Amino acid sequence: MPYLLALTSAFVYGAADFLGGLTTRRADTFSVVIVSQLAGLILLAVTVPFIPVVAVTRADIFWGVLAGFCGSTGVALLYRGLAVGTMAIVAPTTAVCAVLLPVGVSVVMGERLSTLVIAGIVLALIGIVLVGQEKWGRESSQESRTGIRDQGSGIPDPRSPIPRFPPGLGLALLSGIAIGGFYLSLARASADAGMWPLLGARGGSVVLFVAAAMLTGRTVRMPLAVTGMAIACGVVDMLANALYLAATWSGSLSVVVTLSSLYPASTVLLASLFLRERLNRVQIAGVFCALVAVVLIVSGR
Repeated sequence: MPYLLALTSAFVYGAADFLGGLTTRRADTFSVVIVSQLAGLILLAVTVPFIPVVAVTRADIFWGVLAGFCGSTGVALLYRGLAVGTMAIVAPTTAVCAVLLPVGVSVVMGERLSTLVIAGIVLALIGIVLVGQEKWGRESSQESRTGIRDQGSGIPDPRSPIPRFPPGLGLALLSGIAIGGFYLSLARASADAGMWPLLGARGGSVVLFVAAAMLTGRTVRMPLAVTGMAIACGVVDMLANALYLAATWSGSLSVVVTLSSLYPASTVLLASLFLRERLNRVQIAGVFCALVAVVLIVSGR
């Protein structure tokens, strides 16, 4: 059951990131993050009193607030990266960084993984990387149309003395580290606290970004249609967080994080459906690797 929740959270996370990236292309990143985070906070504040709780400690709230700071920073960087870069590159890069940090910490702390689970995690990482290989597909399709591979003139371009990374890649790396911190922090909260740590996380993130907006003089004004998209993004993201938190209550952290980090497949598929970003053969292979990885991980547990 926890791994089904984790897998479902991956799909929902991917949908939230797609909405967030799309909204950030039409409005300021700060505005989108504040509105979406506030929408999720209101939704959670309304529902959390009806969720059974055994006990909530200060430590649970602390880890929740810390998760909020890490997660909101990661989301802001991710949304900006999705807005300025290619979704099929930014999302997988973020996911790889986000999964490596918690899995590495879990192994260092003594968690033992079966051979099938290790194979599944490795295959999942390969799948995440393959899903992001959009540039390869474009170059291959260009070559197939022209029949010519550009070998270059052999003369370095003085305007580009060093190779340039794809747009948004640096933001994706930083975002992955921050989101990995979110995964680790939220998993430290006890199951007895229910969804209260998540309320602390979302409350902390809202305070952080509202304070940052006030200090920098930014406005949260957006067109009505864009505001609706930001609200929808916040609601979907909150649902994904709730699914992930519930999965950590009884599941292995390394496995739950790996399954939850398969969200780029969802983002890429949605971008393919709604933005006409076509999947090439390598990306399709990546999605297939992700599916096989799920089977291996679940079988190994």
